[in-house]
Amino acid sequence: MGSSIFLMGPLLARFGEVTVSKPGGCVIGQRPIDFHLRGMRALGARIEEEHGDIRCTAKRLLGAHIALDFPSVGATENLLMAAALADGTTVIENAAREPEVVDLANFLREAGVRIEGAGHDRIVVHGCSELGEIGYRIIPDRIVTGTLMLAAAATMGKITLTGAEPGHLGAVIQKLRDAGVRVDTEHDIITLICDGAPSAVDFRTAPFPGFPTDLQAPFMAFLTVAQGTSVIQESVFEARFKHVDELLRMGADISVDLRTAIVRGVPNLSGAKVCASDLRGGAALLVAGLAASGATEVDGVYHIDRGYQAIETHLSTVGACIERIKVND
Repeated sequence: MGSSIFLMGPLLARFGEVTVSKPGGCVIGQRPIDFHLRGMRALGARIEEEHGDIRCTAKRLLGAHIALDFPSVGATENLLMAAALADGTTVIENAAREPEVVDLANFLREAGVRIEGAGHDRIVVHGCSELGEIGYRIIPDRIVTGTLMLAAAATMGKITLTGAEPGHLGAVIQKLRDAGVRVDTEHDIITLICDGAPSAVDFRTAPFPGFPTDLQAPFMAFLTVAQGTSVIQESVFEARFKHVDELLRMGADISVDLRTAIVRGVPNLSGAKVCASDLRGGAALLVAGLAASGATEVDGVYHIDRGYQAIETHLSTVGACIERIKVND
């Protein structure tokens, strides 16, 4: 899993030594860990790479000034955790601003770490000697929230989600409204109503507060049945259009030029046998399958399970005709 790299920062800070395998994850383009390694070195770690493993050692981490080349969510979070138990003060420049970064910083604050600037591009971490025991409730998953909203919109349905955080989905909600979908928000409640054919919209993925790359594929599935032509630009990962070939099998009209996809809406999609090649692309196929006429069979659901817990149960609850079938090898 790509997220295995997140063990590096906290284990190094706690034990002074950690060995992790080079991370895997969805094949959606280059996902370099250089930002993580440079940051750990800046904090005083010695790093050796051999036979696919990364070994980090440090008698004691020391606060440092770290400037990221790109506002990487993973690197920002890894460095936050490492800096929490480092001696002195760490400054992270060009830090990611995603809600998940802010939530991690809030958790560390409650555990005893003094952190300033989370949610902005400059974060200051004052390391402490130990963390305290706390109880903490994490934020709702904005990508799961957005996927459920897009499933309802693609099927011209209605859904009410409680326990959500509308402020984390501002760019997505605005694009849905631009497409003619009604989205009402109140505190932690989002209500979506799509009572007519949606209209085409254009968007470009970007780090928060821009349009999240993790919802690009599900939103594309929604736009396959919108009226008109949409233009989608993927600026975060260069290989995040692998779901397009599977959507074409279902009757979608999409053409891709490097990092740009042109989606021409069609009246109907048709059910087909398709295969998920990555997590969010798999979610897109579920959205498309719900909107299509006939039955759609999605293979490779283990990708989807990495980001959605029992998604078929959630979708069934709001009226989807969906079931998980065990296939013997």
